[in-house]
Amino acid sequence: MYTPPAFREDDPAVLRELMRQARLSTVVTATSEGLMATPLPLILAEDEGENGVLYGHLAKANPQWRASTTGEALVIFSGADAYISPSWYATKKEHGKVVPTWNYAAVHAYGPIEYFEDEHRLRDQIERLTQLYEGARPDPWAVTDAPERFVKAQINGIVGIRIPITRIEGKVKMSQNRSQADRDGVKAGLQGSDRVSDQIVAGLIPGD
Repeated sequence: MYTPPAFREDDPAVLRELMRQARLSTVVTATSEGLMATPLPLILAEDEGENGVLYGHLAKANPQWRASTTGEALVIFSGADAYISPSWYATKKEHGKVVPTWNYAAVHAYGPIEYFEDEHRLRDQIERLTQLYEGARPDPWAVTDAPERFVKAQINGIVGIRIPITRIEGKVKMSQNRSQADRDGVKAGLQGSDRVSDQIVAGLIPGD
């Protein structure tokens, strides 16, 4: 990922939070059959390894896991993003030398990918993933709410993945390279949008 110094994010706590907020990631592998990618919700086990370990699962019918892998997997976590109009910049009135751009946050995590079919490991993974997204609900659904035979049949149809993270690249591009007047204009422009994602990015524009 191309990351100019102004937009580079190296703080592990910030990177982990961006990964958690993304919720849905994209797992990319270079295989003997070419590049393959699958959108997946993943669990970040922060207490495992030096940089954490990612866990998830994909359908057994998905050919990605059967193709031999070359090198490490890439997991893409995309955060908040928004189109930035040059008309919002104060400097547009001064010299007009401005162009459109895009503000966004992203994390790229790399590591060797392991696929597993062990029933106990798969059950543990789906229970943890379920708890992650159901735990805060007033009436959370649990894996044990479904009939056991049905659960086993579902587990038989998936393959687990485990990716120990070897390196992480983080990028948070939120107009840091612009003057404060330009950043104020971007914030005001985004706040005037009816898109929820624009409102989120507005709150991420840095001040003095």
